[in-house]
Amino acid sequence: MSANPQWDIRRALGVAGLFRVVCGVREAAVSPFLTLYLRQLGLAAPWVGVLMGTRHLVAAFWAPFCAFLARSHPRRRALLVGSLLGSAGASLLVLLVPPLDADLGPGSCHAGPSLTPAVPPPEGALAVNVTLAEEPGSSLPAESGAGISHASGFRKGLVESVLEPSGHLPRSLVGSGEGAWTASEVLHPVAAGREEAPWEEGALKVVSTVLPSLAGGTALASPANVSATRGDSGTLGLSLQGLLRTFLPCLVSLVFWELLAAPLEQVADDSLFEYLDVVDATDRHRTLWAWKLLGTAAGMCGIAALVEQLDCSLQASGPRGVVSFYVYALVSVLALPVSTVFPVPLCRRREPSCKTSKALSLVEGDPRLLLLAITVFLVGAVTSTTQNFLFWHMQDHGSSELVMGFSVALGLLGEVLLHPFRATLLRKLSRLGTLGLGLGCLSGQLLYYSFLWSWWSVLPVQVLSAVSHGALWWAVGASLEDLATPGMERPLSAMFRGHFYGGGASLGSFVGGFVARHFSLAVLYQASCAVLGLWLALFLSVRPRLPQEPRVSYSKLLVVEASDTSDSEQGTERDCLVKASLGRSQRTGQNSAC
Repeated sequence: MSANPQWDIRRALGVAGLFRVVCGVREAAVSPFLTLYLRQLGLAAPWVGVLMGTRHLVAAFWAPFCAFLARSHPRRRALLVGSLLGSAGASLLVLLVPPLDADLGPGSCHAGPSLTPAVPPPEGALAVNVTLAEEPGSSLPAESGAGISHASGFRKGLVESVLEPSGHLPRSLVGSGEGAWTASEVLHPVAAGREEAPWEEGALKVVSTVLPSLAGGTALASPANVSATRGDSGTLGLSLQGLLRTFLPCLVSLVFWELLAAPLEQVADDSLFEYLDVVDATDRHRTLWAWKLLGTAAGMCGIAALVEQLDCSLQASGPRGVVSFYVYALVSVLALPVSTVFPVPLCRRREPSCKTSKALSLVEGDPRLLLLAITVFLVGAVTSTTQNFLFWHMQDHGSSELVMGFSVALGLLGEVLLHPFRATLLRKLSRLGTLGLGLGCLSGQLLYYSFLWSWWSVLPVQVLSAVSHGALWWAVGASLEDLATPGMERPLSAMFRGHFYGGGASLGSFVGGFVARHFSLAVLYQASCAVLGLWLALFLSVRPRLPQEPRVSYSKLLVVEASDTSDSEQGTERDCLVKASLGRSQRTGQNSAC
């Protein structure tokens, strides 16, 4: 920075924009794919929901607390550097957590639609999972979450899988139903023109008699039921060994990681705003929002492609996704030089330290703010189902990490491209109409997710993300600026984005995992759509009936004060001004005469 960094606005904005791009790439490295990694560890959907909900809860309350404590220049600078270094090391601790199954085989390098496990059989039924390979000599690698093991071939494996009881099977193949016989083998079709051996024909007859016993005649390869038998097929009630081996270490490492990583962006944002506030250039702060979205979009596509190419070479066995953690740590280290020159004000204006409590009392006293807070809370709850389990749903339909990353990048780029129409949208539809449009688009997205039919079917609906996320938050921000008292805009916005949205995401993660386990991911999205649709109807019917209390900004307040003066006061002031002007003119005339 320059010798007087308080006035180097252009360079400060450049450094802040670069820092946001790096933070976007850093966040895109692991956060979207974290639930896929937890699924590879063998954790069921409820336990993944508990882990992600705890992570959201820590971020919602720990980040504002650290921003409150870090007020001086040395503390903020140390917090920026320490958060980058600490989170880089803490992210690698997750790789030390062992999978739930100790006999985890080599991780699959290319998950395809052929890996479609069967529907869990009813209690006491004999079930065989038949997956036909495309070529006679091919063998499909197993995924830890799917519970699929390697088969040596059609001959011996089939007979053993049918005749061997579940008590002699590996843990990855044993179902949760008591007394159930389960097996999952990869069968190779007999080459054309070759006669089947007598024992092979008998084995086929055994399989043909077993398959009709599946409950309700449900299709084996139905993608809607894959979530019940893949990553969330782990036993709901973890054994003590599984609890101590995988879940608790994963919970501790994720909480420790979030404690170090959560304060980074809020402390940096507060520092930049106060830096620009010194020279009354806070309007330039709003021009930097798109840099993080661009960095996240580029990071999602680049890192997903890197995972596809390098994951198998770096990790010959065990869960996939280790490349994402390595990239996260590397980007965190590369961001250190940027953090050392990040604009942090040397002197800080003294402001009241109880703005959070004032913002909370403001929400409690205004029914419109309270209704908006409930809306943001519900949006966080239903959005968490997309963040946590949408990639599971896409993986069940044969999607790769590259397609997943590209789908998220489409939504982010759409939000950036729609931003020039923000003022027009708010003016034409009003804040209430724009908020309703965002909620409606989000509800339609969730309903569409429940009917995915192939790996590419998620891409067209991602265009709605620009409206369901961008326009929704534009309306919320405009409403907060209109309803907030002078000086409370930023604390109120931070509370809505942190406490209310983060708290809703935490609750949605806790509940969504159990709904996905007991029903399916399709039912989870349909239920989220129904809840959001009902709230949208209630919101649009209640909001216009609330009392309208006009609140104006400081500039409007001056105009109101000038217009509220009485006629007598205006007349008195006018008389005083006339007398003063007359007296001044008389004195001037006397001086000129002399």
